[in-house]
Amino acid sequence: MATLLHIDSSVFPGEASSTRSVADAFRATWEERHPQGTVIYRDLAAHPVPHITADAWSAGYAAAAERTPAQSAAFALRVELMEELERADAVLIGAPMYNFSIPSTLKAWLDNVLLLGRTAGETPSVEGTPTVVVASRGGSYTPGTPREGYEFVQNYLEAVLGGTMGLDVDFIVPELTMAGRNPALSALVPLYEASRERAFGEAVGRAKELAERFAA
Repeated sequence: MATLLHIDSSVFPGEASSTRSVADAFRATWEERHPQGTVIYRDLAAHPVPHITADAWSAGYAAAAERTPAQSAAFALRVELMEELERADAVLIGAPMYNFSIPSTLKAWLDNVLLLGRTAGETPSVEGTPTVVVASRGGSYTPGTPREGYEFVQNYLEAVLGGTMGLDVDFIVPELTMAGRNPALSALVPLYEASRERAFGEAVGRAKELAERFAA
């Protein structure tokens, strides 16, 4: 049966997070179609992985017999995280925009799983794995908007996940999530509601599409 790797990074729990809510809709649809499947779940806000260290980084480029005890200990978690990614038939990542970029916990996970010569480079071990990223943001950063140039979530993740690791990346973008909280954005509430509805529809549709792909 198919395996889904689900990564959450929003600091807000449950329905308070647009990212988690949309990602949960994807996961629920996936699980309905793969009741005997496996979901590997990591909540990076509740249980963050360590930021990369010199030992963890250098161990990736040293032969196992030549690693120091400190390198071996630090590299063990990296191996666990990489193996989770390599086992996945599909990947679901919640990546809200915080201060124009991704949460530091998600960056730490990426630093741990990205290893040239294994999960990245010319023949990455995870190449082609379908990956859905739910990238919510409080405002709008689409082309033509005033803050178009401040969009560093999709650009960055496309470069890392797609360009470097070879994952097949698709984005779902619920935007204007601050419209209901910020009086200055109150006129944009209808656009936020439309964006949210569209995001849920895309999440369910994409989950169905991928589930059917792995049903055989």
